[in-house]
Amino acid sequence: MNHEEVRITLRLPAELHAWLSAVAKRDRRSLNSEIVHRLEVERGNVSTGDQSP
Repeated sequence: MNHEEVRITLRLPAELHAWLSAVAKRDRRSLNSEIVHRLEVERGNVSTGDQSP
């Protein structure tokens, strides 16, 4: 499996950034790893149908 990485610039509200940073620190992850983890978990929760959030 290819694990190519793509860099993006992401703008977050300061409050969301602070919350994500605190959760990442609590779970001993980097901010990047926390965001990737949450996206992967959510991707697994979404059904295969064409549903909009």
